[in-house]
Amino acid sequence: MLELDDPRWSALTHAHGSAADIPDLLRQLARTTDPNDNYKSEPWFTLWSSLCHQDDVFDASYAAVPHIVEIACKATGPLDFRFFQLPAAIEIARNKGNGPQIPGHLAATYSDAIFRLTDCVALHRREDWNEPVLLSAFSALAVAKGHQRIAEAIMNLDDDLIEKLIASDFGEQS
Repeated sequence: MLELDDPRWSALTHAHGSAADIPDLLRQLARTTDPNDNYKSEPWFTLWSSLCHQDDVFDASYAAVPHIVEIACKATGPLDFRFFQLPAAIEIARNKGNGPQIPGHLAATYSDAIFRLTDCVALHRREDWNEPVLLSAFSALAVAKGHQRIAEAIMNLDDDLIEKLIASDFGEQS
């Protein structure tokens, strides 16, 4: 894992340029693991807009994922749903070709972090989960097991689509 004080963060990029700001955001994240329903809450808002911007990912995204997963695995108590959702979204985007290749020095820790999502979900299984946590955990599990299509479908579920699925209401078939 690329240490947070490693000068190579400055050479990595995200949606807004140099990733030199990401280590501080990750340090802040480690102090704020509790659920937060405000989508503009920090550091999540900046992490999302920098690391998975309009479904594009960057080399800094791959360096950040192991830290996000590690923070989630070490956290006690309920987690913010984005601990599962952001790594899953980054992996989905990567598999769709919406980012660069994973740099060699980040490949092993990134792949391990994606796989460790299963452990992370299991560590938090006894907590009460609201719907966003549940869907994000399912999406993270699907990504970790190599099912990106299913992960993306789960991530895109909303109340309207869930109701249509329950009612088998898919409109007219051609």
